[in-house]
Amino acid sequence: MTQKPVLFHVPYKSQVTPVDPYQHVLLISAVSIHQWRVMKLVGSLQLVLLLAFTSTATGLNIPLEVEQPPTIINSSSGPIIALPFDKSITIQCEARGNPPPEYRWTKDGKDFIPPHVTTNRHHPVGTFVLHNKQVVEFRGKYRCYSSNKLGTAMTEEIELRVPNVPKFPKEVNSPLVVEEGDPIILECNPPEGVAPIKIYWMSIGLEHIEQDERVSVGADGNLYFAYALLKDSRQDYCCFASFIKIRTIVQKTAMAVIVKSLKPGNESADSGEATVEPPLEGAAEGRASEAGVYSSWISDPEDESDAGKYMCKAQNSAGEAVHYFDVIVEEPPKWLSEPPQSQLTVIGTDVHIKCSVSGKPSPDITWRRNGRLFKDDPVNNRRVLDDTVVLHNAKTEDSAVYQCEASNSHGSVLANINIMVMNMAPLILTRNYQEYAVVLGGDILLNCSVFSSPPSKISWARDDTPETIDGIRFFPLNESLQIISADKKDSGRYKCVASNSEGMSAITAVLDDVQVISGTTAQLMCQAEYDKSLQSTFEVVWRKDGEEIPLLSEENSRYFVDYGMLQIMSVNLSDQGAYTCVARTSLDEDNATALLTVQDVPDAPKIVEISELQSPRNISLYWIPGSDHNSSVIEFIVEYEESQWEPGRWRELQKVPGNQATAELALHGNLNYQFRVYAVNAVGPGPPSEPTERYKTPPAAPEKNPENIKIQGHSPNQMDISWEPLLPIEHNGPGLEYRVRYRKLGVGDEWKLHMVNRHSFVVRNTSTFVPYEIEIQSRNSHGWGPEPKIVTGYSGEDVPTAAPRDIAVEVINTTVLRVSWTPAPAATVRGHLGGYHVHWVRKRSLLNPNQILDERQSLSFPGKRTHAIVPGLEPFSEYRLTVNVFNKKGNGPNSDPVTFNTPEGAPAQVPILTASNAQIDSILLVWGPPREANGILTGYLLQHHLINETTLEVVDSQETNITGADTTQWKLHGLERGSLYRFLLSACTAAGCGPPLTQESSTVALELPALLNVSSYVSDTFAKISWTAIEEQQDSELYVAYMNNSDGFWRISEAVNASQSFHVIDGLKPGTVYTVRLMSKRLLDNASIFEDVIQTRLQGAVGQKSSFSTQGWFIGTMCAVALLTLVVLMACFVRRNRGGKYAGTPPPTQRQEMFSMEKVKEKEDLHPDPESQGLNEDSFGDYSDSEEKPLKGSSVCSLNGALGDSVSRDSMVDYADGGREFNEDGSFIGEYSDSRHGGSVSEPSGPRPVTA
Repeated sequence: MTQKPVLFHVPYKSQVTPVDPYQHVLLISAVSIHQWRVMKLVGSLQLVLLLAFTSTATGLNIPLEVEQPPTIINSSSGPIIALPFDKSITIQCEARGNPPPEYRWTKDGKDFIPPHVTTNRHHPVGTFVLHNKQVVEFRGKYRCYSSNKLGTAMTEEIELRVPNVPKFPKEVNSPLVVEEGDPIILECNPPEGVAPIKIYWMSIGLEHIEQDERVSVGADGNLYFAYALLKDSRQDYCCFASFIKIRTIVQKTAMAVIVKSLKPGNESADSGEATVEPPLEGAAEGRASEAGVYSSWISDPEDESDAGKYMCKAQNSAGEAVHYFDVIVEEPPKWLSEPPQSQLTVIGTDVHIKCSVSGKPSPDITWRRNGRLFKDDPVNNRRVLDDTVVLHNAKTEDSAVYQCEASNSHGSVLANINIMVMNMAPLILTRNYQEYAVVLGGDILLNCSVFSSPPSKISWARDDTPETIDGIRFFPLNESLQIISADKKDSGRYKCVASNSEGMSAITAVLDDVQVISGTTAQLMCQAEYDKSLQSTFEVVWRKDGEEIPLLSEENSRYFVDYGMLQIMSVNLSDQGAYTCVARTSLDEDNATALLTVQDVPDAPKIVEISELQSPRNISLYWIPGSDHNSSVIEFIVEYEESQWEPGRWRELQKVPGNQATAELALHGNLNYQFRVYAVNAVGPGPPSEPTERYKTPPAAPEKNPENIKIQGHSPNQMDISWEPLLPIEHNGPGLEYRVRYRKLGVGDEWKLHMVNRHSFVVRNTSTFVPYEIEIQSRNSHGWGPEPKIVTGYSGEDVPTAAPRDIAVEVINTTVLRVSWTPAPAATVRGHLGGYHVHWVRKRSLLNPNQILDERQSLSFPGKRTHAIVPGLEPFSEYRLTVNVFNKKGNGPNSDPVTFNTPEGAPAQVPILTASNAQIDSILLVWGPPREANGILTGYLLQHHLINETTLEVVDSQETNITGADTTQWKLHGLERGSLYRFLLSACTAAGCGPPLTQESSTVALELPALLNVSSYVSDTFAKISWTAIEEQQDSELYVAYMNNSDGFWRISEAVNASQSFHVIDGLKPGTVYTVRLMSKRLLDNASIFEDVIQTRLQGAVGQKSSFSTQGWFIGTMCAVALLTLVVLMACFVRRNRGGKYAGTPPPTQRQEMFSMEKVKEKEDLHPDPESQGLNEDSFGDYSDSEEKPLKGSSVCSLNGALGDSVSRDSMVDYADGGREFNEDGSFIGEYSDSRHGGSVSEPSGPRPVTA
């Protein structure tokens, strides 16, 4: 039996319900760009001797040296799919601009702050990284905005997708029952997931379902049977969906198919006459593609020409079936040719920006300016006309980044268009005096990159002429100058001039030959480009003057080739010549030639000749220059040698410019000369010429007199005259001597003269410091030298004999004064005035007038003067001042002393300020007096500011004048709970207040624990802090902190149980001031329970106060006590022997009482009572030899330990008169002294003082 064909539709990408016999299929075009690289012919080779970098751009390319809005240069393209095995996701955004741009992001249209922004060396970028663990919460659509002061660029939307793990839904499939020959469709319907998806049909045993022309898998993943056979019956048809990117395979619930036979008895149709014939033909109107006999025809659409009406027809002997399709092609937006280009234009022009896009459906176009919507604005000449923006009569403020975004239901495209409206004079970006090198006969490009608006006109000229370069070998190329077949005469400087309506600018380019200096290494570069497939046959050969250079591996070879570079070691003149690089393969070759010029020192001049001029001592020297060896001669040096005074030694006589070959020489008399000449160029001096024949000059009188005459007085009654003698060659003849003439200046004395052969003379028996006139003239046997010049000098000096008079002192301020005087008579100075010394002595401080200080200082004031400013005085002090004059010989006598006082000054800063005992509404401030009062203290100025802890700004300020000069603590009340305060404390005198010391502290929000009877006991190396804790505080923890006030470092103990009642700080330095705090927490936040400033005693004080133990009365008393004790012991012994009254064990009751007493004693030792301590221990106080009571056990414990019976338990109550109580904080500060205990107690100030 033959069945008529039945057509069923296999859809493309998605199932579309057909409207029989027609069906509409929507196809979305996928846009792709195929780039093909055009390869050069095999064997082509290009030799690059000098690279000139050029670039082209379809849009506006403005150098970064010019201010410009941002341009996006790198950004991520969406969508970004976060895969499970990705460690992180990077979303990129980078832009260029001047000034460097800043970045911001939006997510789903709202501002977004990226979590991890990356940076590079030059400027921050907008790229950020998301780690996989948190990526789910960041899914969405992102957009990056890059901004500077000139505009804002933006990216397209970047969608971040975080796919879920795909799963088939759980379902119960009923068996599909069909008759033999019927078509079957088993639907897969794979879950949504990350493309691409691959569909497999297998059994539960993972055996593939066999596919052929009858059975196939459609593009939708369904399994299609053209007609059913009995063998198709099975219970385990399984669809497997493989998601390749996420490396996941999911399985659908198995499906069952039951095929019923067409014959009775369930026999197969294949075994009888009944047959199922396959379709015989498949055809479609339009473009057809056969993809299988029974599969639907599918084609990827490329453009709208694929749209149309398609027909599918199937037929066999039983009949035929026809199906029709209407195909509609849609596509996302795309640029018709290219995106809109950025523009640079001058002010006043019209700017047109056109956004030409295509797409189906027709895209909607949105315009933005700097990221904000841009709408039609006819009033301001800004028009938005659908796909075009027009800026009429553009102004500078129209400069911005304009965005055109075209979108439809299938996607969007976006373009940033930088519009720069400006007038700017030429800015040349190429470096001035850029040097270029070119081989002989090669081509060279001299660059002159210019930016301007409007565009500039570029012209080139040789540096030595204003005329524009013209010639067949010179070609202006854009902004550069190209020189073809460079010649040696082309070397020199070239000037590039750029000009427009806004101005003009110019630079110079320097073109040099390839030149090296003899003895150095020459490097010739040969860069060749060739087809890499011919690398096995590629080689480079070097030739010099047409001859191949042997590149030997011998050690003595001077030629080396490395990566296309020929190196010639230790170049000499023989290496000069034309070098050719030949690069060749089996198919082609190319070559380039460079002229190597070797520079060396000049050769020696030749044929040096002498000719006389007007006299025998004036001659002319001539010579012929030697080769300059490619470096022009700078100068010639003429040297001489004479045989009388320095035979064989050549000395320089004269320099001659390099463009001359003659020299006129003036010679000395009575010498036998010979001459030679050598040349100097940029490389260095060359060898000298051969010397001339000897030339003898006749003797003559001296032509000069001695120079550098010096007149000094080494003693008060003589004058020492010295001078610089003539050189031997300056004698001009034999018998040289000097005539010395001198006389007193201005008194009409006769000249006195002496003839000497040496170059010094001493005039004796002169008056002290008298001016003289001196002459020194040279003479030889042929006559006198020229007329000498008169020199004035003085005879010897002596110390001044008189002091300045009328000394007056004007005190300017507390540390500076002005002193004036009448100078001593000039005659008493007896020498050149050196200046004045001012001496002053600080006799005493007016704060302590009984202490003599005798602090001496002095200053020197050079030159002639009558007053001086003296700094560095101490305020409120008595001084004595004197002045004396000095010269080179020494100091004159001191003037009569002047005594004066400096006024009071502002005090120095207080050395320490602490804030402690912070309560809810109060803080205790403790400080020390200033080390330098600079006057009589009148009190202190206390300022406290309420601080906003968030902004650190001052909210409220108050000022308190503390009038007590001895006050060293102050408690501030009425403060706000839990607030930060800044305290500034200044010490004051009548002259004002000194610089403040600042401290910050906070009031507490909760009450601090209150301890009773907090006190401190101080020895030379340890301190003991004692307290009494109430019952509720027995188990609380305390911390003890202390600071050496000289270094400012705090040290904090470990936790101390409050029930311990004391803590010992050991390891202290004797005679040192410490600040001690008792705190409820291990933080230095100034919120302390107790704070004190203590000073350890000096070790020497102990020995001084223990000397009483050596007194006679003490020894006698102790002897009497010892004798009495002995008598009592003897009596007890006698009574014991008589009746044993005191022997044996006490009765139980007595033992119990003794045990109880021991327990009480032990408890008292562990928890001493301050009142009982004073009673128990002070009973022996008069006999104690130091504050450190005798130890009963171990030594002093460390900070982390406890002190038991081994340390005395003195509290501050022991030192109070009449049992007075201490302040609530128990703190004290000041000088520490007590005659009874030899210890230290404070003298606290405040409303309830305690005196020792």
